[in-house]
Amino acid sequence: MIHVVAVITAKPGLRAQVLEAYRANRPAVLAEKGCIEYTATIDAQGMPPSKGTFGDDTFVVVEKWETLADLQAHAVAPHMVAYGTKTRDLTASRVIHVLEPA
Repeated sequence: MIHVVAVITAKPGLRAQVLEAYRANRPAVLAEKGCIEYTATIDAQGMPPSKGTFGDDTFVVVEKWETLADLQAHAVAPHMVAYGTKTRDLTASRVIHVLEPA
């Protein structure tokens, strides 16, 4: 199994727009071969800011894929290319961590 932690930071004040595009794209991702989980997360409300806080412009996508090949196919899927094009001007940075069980 492959785990992915994608830290996506929108340009200031645009996180809601990027999340809207993510939510519209999510059903297509969940239908992909090998997709086990594809969930957007944000800082938990009520927690005080800390070194680990992402802030109001960032969200983290937690993904699980059956194989690395499935993840690689996901990256070039037409709906992902379209999502990237749609969100490119709204996004400040994207850091993708691809992990496997220890």
